Amino acid sequence: MKRIVLSVAVVGMLFASCGEEQKELSTDIVANDATAEEGVTNTAMPKMKFEKDLFDFGKISQGEKVSFSYTFKNTGDADLVITSAQGSCGCTVPTWPKEPIKAGETGTIDVVFDSNGKSGKQHKKVTIVANTTPATNVVALTGSVVAPEEK
Repeated sequence: MKRIVLSVAVVGMLFASCGEEQKELSTDIVANDATAEEGVTNTAMPKMKFEKDLFDFGKISQGEKVSFSYTFKNTGDADLVITSAQGSCGCTVPTWPKEPIKAGETGTIDVVFDSNGKSGKQHKKVTIVANTTPATNVVALTGSVVAPEEK
């Protein structure tokens, strides 16, 4: 009998706590045009347009390093700021401009691929994070690495 009374009391407290008046939350905090779906913005935004987003380095010998500069233009209408660039593995190392790229100006992302320890077909990506919509942009390099015994 004590268990039934105790159970009823616990259930009563749960219902009582659920009956509190709920405060209405404003959705204004998420109604940000700059973070809305792509192409729907009322805010000045930068945009990255690459001359070439895929570089084919062909066939190289294992241990060679390949460098390529990905040229881009800020085709938007605000300063473009790159916050990071990261290769898909440690063998692909990008460097990027640390200063803002003004609307209409160009910049480069320099990438070095080190084929040491690699063989066969390679496809490496570099993910660039910037104040653009979408926030990530991707460039890639591809080619084949020939190991010394394959020559």
